Amino acid sequence: MRFVLLGFSGYVGSEFARQIIAWGHQLIPLNRDQCDLHSADAISRFLREVSADAMINCAGYTGKPNVDACESDKVNCLAGNAVLPSIVATACQRTAVPWGHVSSGCIYRGRRQDGRGFCEIDPPNFSFRQNNCSFYSGTKAMGEELLADFDGGYIWRLRIPFSRIDSSRNYLSKLMRYNMLLEAENSLSHLTEFANAAIRSFELQVPFGIYNLTNPGSVTTSEVVAMIREAGISNKDFRFFDSEEQFMQLAAKTPRSNCVLDSAKAVAAGLNLSPVREALRASLLDWKSG
Repeated sequence: MRFVLLGFSGYVGSEFARQIIAWGHQLIPLNRDQCDLHSADAISRFLREVSADAMINCAGYTGKPNVDACESDKVNCLAGNAVLPSIVATACQRTAVPWGHVSSGCIYRGRRQDGRGFCEIDPPNFSFRQNNCSFYSGTKAMGEELLADFDGGYIWRLRIPFSRIDSSRNYLSKLMRYNMLLEAENSLSHLTEFANAAIRSFELQVPFGIYNLTNPGSVTTSEVVAMIREAGISNKDFRFFDSEEQFMQLAAKTPRSNCVLDSAKAVAAGLNLSPVREALRASLLDWKSG
């Protein structure tokens, strides 16, 4: 297949690029120097010129070093997370090119009332509509809401990515570098498995729609810290905030999502995702320091 990849140089996009090539597909990178990304007409022309079989959008605005940065750059955050995805989907719809969009599980908080993780049909409970979220989460929820008007594509929800390779974007690396940690329960996404599952969505021709591409199960911060210690990677004295209130007072500008998602739909579709604790231990046992 000929994959057009937007956001190929980022943390997530670079893993997509690696796997597209590794699986024998043709990678066609796309950036703002090649095409006006504010124009659906320009993107449509590019897709026709390269005879694209599919387009994947890994571009987005997350803020550095974390989502707090989005609070002071709202224009770019809104443009990258809400406006750009709909422009891409418009171009793909005009050219009949299937598309995939990397979204986020950060549009939820906690668990469902029945105790289960949130599934794909559950409306976001951490968004602008509830007026309770970070600006980042609000724009990601808005992006999905705008994409609901388009057919022929996938929305893949990523949640706190990690891998075996040390990186400033890797959840495991962050835990080992932060001075203090917040105890919370979350779903996580093994980056390699996430990208693999997304690409296989096209290969297996699974039905278009939304998929929670998180590793089955959930884990708390202290459980991950225990795994890091068990693997002998860090002897750091991990310290925790007394409460979320203390975390907000001392270390954060905006609320965090901290949620559990249900990935049963993805697993049933044949998108292989290993249990989260298994994926974490495998990454730590084969840890590659930066």
